[in-house]
Amino acid sequence: MRSALTLARRGWGRTAPNPMVGAVVVRDGQIVGRGYHAAFGEPHAEVTALREAGALAQGATLVVTLEPCNHHGKTPPCVDAILAAGIAEVLYAVEDPTPVAGGGAARLQASGVRVSVGVERAAAAELNAPFFFAAQDSSRPFITLKLAISLDGALTDATRSSGWLTGELARREVHRLRTNADAIAVGSGTALADDPQLTVRSGRRPRIAPLRVVFDRRAQLPLTSQLVRTARKLPTLLATAEPPPAAAAALEAKGVQLLPATSLSAHLAQLRARGVRHLFAEGGAGLAGALLGLGAVDRLVIFQAPVVLGQGALGAFSAAPPATVDAVRRWRVVEDRWLNDDRLLVLAP
Repeated sequence: MRSALTLARRGWGRTAPNPMVGAVVVRDGQIVGRGYHAAFGEPHAEVTALREAGALAQGATLVVTLEPCNHHGKTPPCVDAILAAGIAEVLYAVEDPTPVAGGGAARLQASGVRVSVGVERAAAAELNAPFFFAAQDSSRPFITLKLAISLDGALTDATRSSGWLTGELARREVHRLRTNADAIAVGSGTALADDPQLTVRSGRRPRIAPLRVVFDRRAQLPLTSQLVRTARKLPTLLATAEPPPAAAAALEAKGVQLLPATSLSAHLAQLRARGVRHLFAEGGAGLAGALLGLGAVDRLVIFQAPVVLGQGALGAFSAAPPATVDAVRRWRVVEDRWLNDDRLLVLAP
């Protein structure tokens, strides 16, 4: 199953809105077929693994990270391929949560195939956390909040100067994380201070470039910013409240799409309605505080640099709602590793 999970990760940034899935065919204790879902619309992991196994699939075991699908979509049902190959046993990590594709296990069992579920369930669910979230909640996207901070928890120094806290390896990891999101978002403060591009510029390119979103209530984004100047090439949304008509018209003339709403939750609902299942929010402090206050952060990704910014620095959580020690919310560590001198910490509520 761990081999199948490793294979599944090869689909990073290429399979959405489908999940990443890996599969191996095992015969006499040896892997004889391997497969993964390489991209949306291409063959599923099970089919690729069965093709590689060929005749050796007869009477073998199929190990797959997600319950095999049982519906006609871009490709035929994987259950059909499994039955045709003569697989004797299927082990899968986690159930398919979608009503359309689910039910594969029941059909396999009804056809005489031995089926079991649960091996490496937590790892398989975490790999496709936005997919599972979307299956149960359509009110907003799955939200990852990424923050690069100092040892003393600051986003930037007292002068509010723009610059990198973390090293090159950490910055490449940010681009890799962006690849698997439907949209990349920042608040107006970050957009004004950093003039970001909000694109994937390192490593493997995503199948579809993420939508770019700025939460900017007063439509302050300059017409000379990189986001506005490239808005006709890369879709750019401005989540705003009641922007000045002249500013709104000027931005729209440059290709920026305005998304008016009266609250953050309404903006998130609008993004979900537009097909954004996974929103990768990159701060700053105002947006981070608003999302945390709304209870809408599903993964908190912290890149911590070995520097101290000291008095007057902008705290990453300075806009978050206050909490008391006896009632503070605790987070669960999903991942903790080092990228040279920088620490990467991923947490779930």
